Amino acid sequence: MRGTGQASLEAVAASFEPVLRGAGDDAATIGAQVFSVVDALDSSGSLRRALSDPSRSGQDKAGLVSELLAGKVDDRTIDLVSAVARSRWSAEADLVDALEELAADSVLAAAQSSGVLEEVEDELFRIDRMLVGQRQLRQGLTDRSVTPALRAALARNLLAGKVHPVTLQLVERAAVAPRGRRMTATLALLGRLAARRRQRLVAAVTSGSVLTSAQIERLSGLLERAYGRSVQLNISVDPEVIGGLRIQVGPEVVDSTVLARLEDARRRLAG
Repeated sequence: MRGTGQASLEAVAASFEPVLRGAGDDAATIGAQVFSVVDALDSSGSLRRALSDPSRSGQDKAGLVSELLAGKVDDRTIDLVSAVARSRWSAEADLVDALEELAADSVLAAAQSSGVLEEVEDELFRIDRMLVGQRQLRQGLTDRSVTPALRAALARNLLAGKVHPVTLQLVERAAVAPRGRRMTATLALLGRLAARRRQRLVAAVTSGSVLTSAQIERLSGLLERAYGRSVQLNISVDPEVIGGLRIQVGPEVVDSTVLARLEDARRRLAG
């Protein structure tokens, strides 16, 4: 999502953030209800067009949301979906994608309220790493040739009792409604949302060998100085990594030699 859609998403998310913080554990319910709205929009082209039609006024589209959802969901859910409907989107798909992201962020807000967001983020990363070497399992979780119920059962059998319920909720949702994405792509998105909620960047670090505590601390410092903000390191080991380290921050792949030069420059500036 780019341009107008991204700006609209950021504006809605910022305005709704105080509501999520005040909702506490109820934010998970809001998230689940918004996911249901996503499902309804995915199954109805006419409804998607009605809510994203730039020729209709924002007030008219918000009124349609209230008409459809009043008495069926939390009032805060109606407020969120109405805000999305009032916003401008480059394409109708952007509106649905935005609602999906806001739903996931709401569930993560509940985890933050309960003090388990870091745990959930770590579990999502570990699940992603686990799936890397298990092609059949990866495919099974998003295989559209089997029913959503069977995909959900696979996720539950894999994770129930082993991860936090919020983690299970998000992974099960991704299995039930992959929306054209692979599971690893959805897990990466959820990880970024969790990191953003904790106001930290995520750096996926793949090392040729196990890093020492001192190395991890130095790498964290280098990245934080390079990006000007806190960075969450998700570290995995792959002996085949050439050059010792592969570091990815968002879409950027960071050359560790560049970081070394940044550190050298910092020391020279410091005298």
